[in-house]
Amino acid sequence: MSTTLTIKGQVTIPKQIRDALGLLPGTPVDFAVNNAGEVVIHRAEGSVKRKTDRFEAARGKADVKWRTKDLMALLRGEA
Repeated sequence: MSTTLTIKGQVTIPKQIRDALGLLPGTPVDFAVNNAGEVVIHRAEGSVKRKTDRFEAARGKADVKWRTKDLMALLRGEA
């Protein structure tokens, strides 16, 4: 599996590798070079807690259970 180095010295970590390591956007990673001269990447120790998405934080909090047709009627002024 290969990728291309950008002019800024950046590379994209292939999805297969990200999935295998459980890397999500914002996950800190460490790079090292082993004795064979190979680059090794792994999750950084003490990974920083990801900021909760504002919508994810609100999901499931409503105490009113709307039916779609009732909500749409209200929004259209048909209620």
